[in-house]
Amino acid sequence: MEAKITHPKDYSSASLQTLLDRKDSGVLFLGDPRVSIEPGPRMFDRMAEVMRESDAAIVYSDGAGAPRIDYQPGSIRDNFDFGPVIALSVPKARQAGIGSGLRWGALYDLRLRLSEKHPIVRIPEPLYSASVHDSRPTGEKQFDYVDPRNREYQLEMEQIATAHLKRIGAFLEPLFAKVSGGGETFPVKASVVIPVRNREKTIRDAVQSALSQRADFAFNVIVVDNHSTDRTTEILRGIRDRRLRHLIPSRGDLGIGGCWNEAIYSAECGQYAIQLDSDDLYADDGVLRRIVRELEAGPYAMVVGSYTMVDFSLRQIPPGLIDHREWTRENGRNNALRINGLGAPRAFNTSILRIIGFPNVSYGEDYAVALRITREYDLGRIYDSLYLCRRWEGNSDSALPRDVANRYDSYKDWLRTIEIQARMRR
Repeated sequence: MEAKITHPKDYSSASLQTLLDRKDSGVLFLGDPRVSIEPGPRMFDRMAEVMRESDAAIVYSDGAGAPRIDYQPGSIRDNFDFGPVIALSVPKARQAGIGSGLRWGALYDLRLRLSEKHPIVRIPEPLYSASVHDSRPTGEKQFDYVDPRNREYQLEMEQIATAHLKRIGAFLEPLFAKVSGGGETFPVKASVVIPVRNREKTIRDAVQSALSQRADFAFNVIVVDNHSTDRTTEILRGIRDRRLRHLIPSRGDLGIGGCWNEAIYSAECGQYAIQLDSDDLYADDGVLRRIVRELEAGPYAMVVGSYTMVDFSLRQIPPGLIDHREWTRENGRNNALRINGLGAPRAFNTSILRIIGFPNVSYGEDYAVALRITREYDLGRIYDSLYLCRRWEGNSDSALPRDVANRYDSYKDWLRTIEIQARMRR
């Protein structure tokens, strides 16, 4: 390989500029030193050829047994997986320039600058084989960006992404629409919404956690039972509490987002809709009261709390508290386009939520709604742990097969693409 970064995070402005200055030919190949790469017979030639023919600024490819996903305008997250080797157009890189003084994000900054004017092209061919890049389960890797040890790194990445959004006209100033009552009447102040399918091991605990909330207002618990085939339905029918609303959709093609729609558009839904996953528990009996108080204090269209990672027996596990302190009122709605989520539990003003609705998918549905809400409205945050998030083999994102992880990542990038386009038109 013609050039290497010598450390996984040695993407400083000085290091990358040195590589570009030393390169005489038109293509610079960068390899990840953590990975043992075995190039295919024509890897270099093929990548250079595609770069010439597509006028691309960056070219990357699939690896043997490791397909990648296509780059989109919404692929602005700093952890986009190009694989362990990329080809970089030296003339285009020199023309785009690199932000000065960057400790870790020079390649990220350069990539965003290049994407504003030139294609970034994936070759859907396995041009190399490589060792495993990161063997941790998907469910562990997704929390790297909220690890406090990475805070300085994340701040730099946020600054780079924000500058990109400003250059393309998608940056939003901290100016927010007012949240009004909407003129609707509701049967209760709040509804805890629990979509569920086949969670016989955890659904009773989740429902009891919601029903045990102490509040000075009326609330109910809406469980949308998505045609469970185990004992989930039987367990729900055995819970005798007039506040429990057990809904079974007439349709059989609903994802988690579709189940949320069943709840929020029903006549049973309260003024505020508060999330609880069927695997999880509220931290204590005052969570509902705390969330509603925050929603009304804004008033906010959406409030997001913090949660603690636990195992099935409710023992805390790494990374522990997930509080998303990267959020700021001034720039959170912009940084939300770079990161993969906003946290939990999530709570909504139902009148606003009914205007937006959820996409009928089972991954990214909450992220889609959060992006849409924050385009217009301020978002309330609670940084104390309100929620126990169980990690176990039954989680939908605990250890995803590559094709599923690729599909999820591609969908979230698509959501970002649509949102960026909408923000550019504001």
